[in-house]
Amino acid sequence: MLGSAPAQAQAQQTVKIGLILPMTGPFAGAIGRQIEAAAKLYIAQNGASVAGKTIELIVKDDTGTPDVTRRIAQELLVNDKVSFLAGFGLTPLAFAVAPLATQSKTPQIVMAAGTSSITEQSPFIVRTSFTLPQVTIGIADWASKNGIKKAMTLVADYGPGLDAEKSFKERLTAAGGEITGEIRIPLRNPDFSPFLQRVTDAKPDALFVFVPSGLGVQFMKQFVERGLDKSGIRLIATGDVTDDESLDSMGDVTLGLVTTHHYSAAHPSPENKAFVEAFRKAANVRPNFMAVGGWDGMHLIYEALKKTNGDTDGTKLVEAMKGMSWISPRGPISIDPKTRDIIQNVYVRKVEKVNGELYNVEFSTFEAVPDPVKAAK
Repeated sequence: MLGSAPAQAQAQQTVKIGLILPMTGPFAGAIGRQIEAAAKLYIAQNGASVAGKTIELIVKDDTGTPDVTRRIAQELLVNDKVSFLAGFGLTPLAFAVAPLATQSKTPQIVMAAGTSSITEQSPFIVRTSFTLPQVTIGIADWASKNGIKKAMTLVADYGPGLDAEKSFKERLTAAGGEITGEIRIPLRNPDFSPFLQRVTDAKPDALFVFVPSGLGVQFMKQFVERGLDKSGIRLIATGDVTDDESLDSMGDVTLGLVTTHHYSAAHPSPENKAFVEAFRKAANVRPNFMAVGGWDGMHLIYEALKKTNGDTDGTKLVEAMKGMSWISPRGPISIDPKTRDIIQNVYVRKVEKVNGELYNVEFSTFEAVPDPVKAAK
C-alpha cells in the first residue's frame, strides 16, 4: 500500500491529454499529422507545465474509423485517466465519443471536425476548429455579388458536406440565385469524374464545392482532366479544397480560385508569421487550417487549467473555457459561452503566387462570425 503513495502523488501532478487523430489512412497527412505537429509545437513553445501540473500528451491513431475512436477514448479514460479528450479529425469520430465525454464529465476539445451540430452532442464538447455553415455563407454572399445566378453544388456525402450544401443553397437563393443541381460524393474512395460530366452538361455559372481536407488534390486533378477549367464554369469553394498542406502541389490550375475560410498560411499578422515559421521548422511543411485548430485547442486547455489553478474537474474546466477570447494565428477568436462553439473571422481569399509558391491570399473579411445555424435558433 505504502509503495503506491508516491505514484499517486505523481499521477495527481500530471495532466494527461488524449489526442485522438487519423494518423494512417487518407486523412493522415492533411489532418492527423498537422494537428499532432501543432500540439507538440505548442507544448515546445509554452512549456510542459501549467498551474503546477505537468502536461503529458498521449497521441493515438484512430485510422479515421468511429468504432476505433470510441474504443481508444474509452481506453484513455479508464486506463490512462486522461483529463482531456482532443483531436477528432472527422465528424463521425467526434460523434462517436460524445456520450463518453458526457458520462465521464471529460472536456472533449474538437480541433478539426466541422458539422454544426457537434457541440450539441455533449455539454462537455468545446470546439476550436470551425463549422461548415460558418465558412460557407461568405462564399454564397460573394457569389451573388459577383454575377453568379445559377450554381450547382458538389459536396462530400456526410455531415459537413450536407451542412455546406444547405447553407450555400439557402444563402444564394435568398439573394435571388438558383441552385440547378446538387451532387453528393461518397466520402471514401471518391471518384469525381462521372459527376463532373453532369456539371459540364448543365453549364451553370458556377460550381460550389466542399470536400474534406486532403481530397482537394484529386478533385482538382479530375476537374482539369474533364476540361472544366476551360469551360467558363467558375469554381468556388470552402477553403478545405485549397488546403495549405496540398495547395502548392495542385499547380497553376488553382490560380484565381476564390474560397472562403477561417485560416490561410498567408494571413498577414505577426502572430501568424511567427506560427508559420516555427511550424515549418518543426514539421517541414506549412501549417494548414487543421494545424491552427490544434494549436488553439492546446491554448484553450492551457488557459482553462490556469483559470482553475490546475483543478481537472471537467465541469469547472468547461466553465472556464466559456467566453474565453484570444488572438490566434488566424486572427481574433472567442468561445461562444452559449454554444461552446468558436466565433471567428472568415476571409474571402484568392489563390495567388507569392514568392513562387501558391497561397490563399485574403482580400476581404467577415468579422466575428458565429455558427449561423445555432445563431438562427
